[in-house]
Amino acid sequence: MADNPPTPQQIREDLSLRRQKVVSEMGSPERIERQHARGRLTIRERLDRLFDPGSFREIGTFAVSEVPDVRDRTPGDGKIGGWGTIDGRAATACGDDVTVLHGSSSVVGGRRMKRIYEQSLQQGVPFVYFGETGGARLPDSLGSEGFSKIAASVEMGRRRRRIPLATAIVGESFGGSSFHSAYSDFTVQVRGAALNVSSPRVIEIATGERISLQDLGGVDIHLDITGQIDRAAEDEDDAIAQIKRFLSYLPSNCRELPPVLDGYDHAEPDPGLADLVPTRRQRAYDMHRVIARIVDNGEVLDLKPRFGRSLITTLARIGGQSVGILASNPMFNAGALDPNTCDKGTQFLCMCEAFNIPTIWLQDVPGFIVGSQPEHARLLHKAIMFLEALSLLTVPRFTIVMRKAFGLAYFSLNGGNDNNMLSTAWPGAEISFMDPGVGVNVVHARDIAEAADSNAERQRLVDEWTLGHEPWGAAGIMNLDEIIDPADTRRWLLEAVQRFPVTPPRRGETKELASWPTCV
Repeated sequence: MADNPPTPQQIREDLSLRRQKVVSEMGSPERIERQHARGRLTIRERLDRLFDPGSFREIGTFAVSEVPDVRDRTPGDGKIGGWGTIDGRAATACGDDVTVLHGSSSVVGGRRMKRIYEQSLQQGVPFVYFGETGGARLPDSLGSEGFSKIAASVEMGRRRRRIPLATAIVGESFGGSSFHSAYSDFTVQVRGAALNVSSPRVIEIATGERISLQDLGGVDIHLDITGQIDRAAEDEDDAIAQIKRFLSYLPSNCRELPPVLDGYDHAEPDPGLADLVPTRRQRAYDMHRVIARIVDNGEVLDLKPRFGRSLITTLARIGGQSVGILASNPMFNAGALDPNTCDKGTQFLCMCEAFNIPTIWLQDVPGFIVGSQPEHARLLHKAIMFLEALSLLTVPRFTIVMRKAFGLAYFSLNGGNDNNMLSTAWPGAEISFMDPGVGVNVVHARDIAEAADSNAERQRLVDEWTLGHEPWGAAGIMNLDEIIDPADTRRWLLEAVQRFPVTPPRRGETKELASWPTCV
C-alpha cells in the first residue's frame, strides 16, 4: 500500500524548516562564528540592517551550485539578496556570502544576482551591493566550458544610470565585487577592507612584486591616490548609514525627482559670509565653511573628499531640494584644476544629470595647474572631457564667482551665460584670461624694466590691469546676470532652484551624459 501523500500543512511545515535551515546556518554555524570573530557581519545581517525592519524579502533562497559534488554545502551559492524598503522607499540589494566557499563567483550565484538586479531595473528602484569575495570559484571556472559560463556581466554596463547603484566594500574584494564598485554611483569602503582586481599573492606570482593588501587596495590608497571610492567608513554600520544617506539625496530612478524635505525655504541675509573669503586672492581659505552657510542646516555629503582636493563635489539641499555643488577649494593648489579634479568633476556631473539634480558652481579658481607632471597626466584630454560633459549637461546650473576665475577654468566651472540659468559674481571678483599679476609680468615686462621706480610702476600697472578684471565689465555686456551682495547668496540660490525646476525625462527618452561610462 502506497504511503499517504503529505498534507498541505506538512508541505508548509517542510518549506518552513528548509527555509529556516538555509537562513540560520548559511555555509555552516562554524563559518558564521568565524565571520563574527573577525568583527564582521554576515551578508544576511547586513541586509537586515540596510532594509527597514521586517521589509526584506529574499529571492533565490534555495539556490545551490550547479556542480553536484558541492550542492549540499553551497546554500545560496555564495550570493544572497532580495528586495525591501530603505527609509520607506523600495530598493533591492545583494551581496557576497563568505560562509559559502568564500563568496566566490559561480554560475548559479551569478544568475541569482542578475535576476535581482534585473528586477530592480524593472521596478525602477536603487540597487545596493555588499562586496566581500575572493573572486571566481575554482576549479569551476577553469577550462573553456567553465570559464565561458561566467562571462563578464554586461547588464550593469547597459544600466545608463536608470537607477542608482551603491556599493559597500566590507571585506577583501577581488574580481566580481570590485567590478560592481566601479559601476557604482557611490562606493563606500570599510577600514580594514581591501578593494583590488587581483590579490597580492597573484601579483607576486605574476610579476615578483611584493605588496601588502592595504598598500594595494586599502581605504587610504583609494581615498588619496585612485579616487575609486567615494567615502570611507569606520565600520559596517557606518557604511550602511552612509549608503542610506546617499540614497536620500537621489530619486528612485532617472524618471523621478529627488525627494524634497519641508521646512527649509528660509533665506535670511548672512552678512558674515563674505568675511570667510579673504580679499587678497593669494590667501587660502576652506570653501567647506562657505558651503555650510549656504545649504540647509550646513549638511553636506562630500564625495571623493581626499581625491582632486582643489575641487569639492558634494551633495546638499537648498530649500529642501537636492543639489550638487562643485566648488573651488583654495586650500589645495590654490583651487587650480588638474587631471584628477577633471575626472572627479566629470563623474559627478554624470550622476547629477542622470538623477535630475541641479548643479551649483562656486568659483574661486586661478586656472588649470601648470607643469610637466599634469601635462604628462593627460591634462589636455581630461580638461576637454570635463568641458564636454558640461556641454551635455541639461539639468539647471547656477554659478557664482566669489573671488577670482581665470582662463579656461572659468568656463570649465560653468562660467558665462551659455546654458547657465543664473550667472552671478560677488563685487570685487576678478574674471579674465589670466591672473593680473601674471599678466602684468608677461605683457608689461618692458615697461616695468624701464621704469625709474619699478616697484611703484608695477603696482600702478597691476592696479590698472585689475580694474579691468572686475565683474562690472562682464555684467555690463550681460555675460553676468547680476552682481550680488555676498550676504544674499543663499537667497539667490534658493530662488534660482525654485524658479528653474528640473524636468525628468519621459519614458523612452534618454540623456546623453547619463549614458556616459561610469569610470571616466
